[in-house]
Amino acid sequence: MDPDKGLIEIKGRSIPENSVEFYRSVNNWLNEYAQGDMKPTKVRFQLEYFNTSSSKCILDIFKKLEVMYRKGWDVNISWCYDEDDEDMYESGEDYQSILSCPIALEKISGGL
Repeated sequence: MDPDKGLIEIKGRSIPENSVEFYRSVNNWLNEYAQGDMKPTKVRFQLEYFNTSSSKCILDIFKKLEVMYRKGWDVNISWCYDEDDEDMYESGEDYQSILSCPIALEKISGGL
């Protein structure tokens, strides 16, 4: 997370034992960031895998971004998926259907 560049990237595998505790620092940072000046913000989710408990935490992050978007923030969200990973693509579609802010589905060739 880089507040100066307006960049938030979440990458890798999300399989923490306690997802709520793991994502607490991300949520706290995002709450603080949302109190600052409205600036263009680019958000990239580039996950290879996430467990069920992480999916709820990821949705919570999306909902915070959605609130920012509704308040007029320029929030650009990308959900990246490997071209051969249909499950990750469908997860991105699921998040798109739940939220009112736009989420771009970005196909990555050659793995994440």
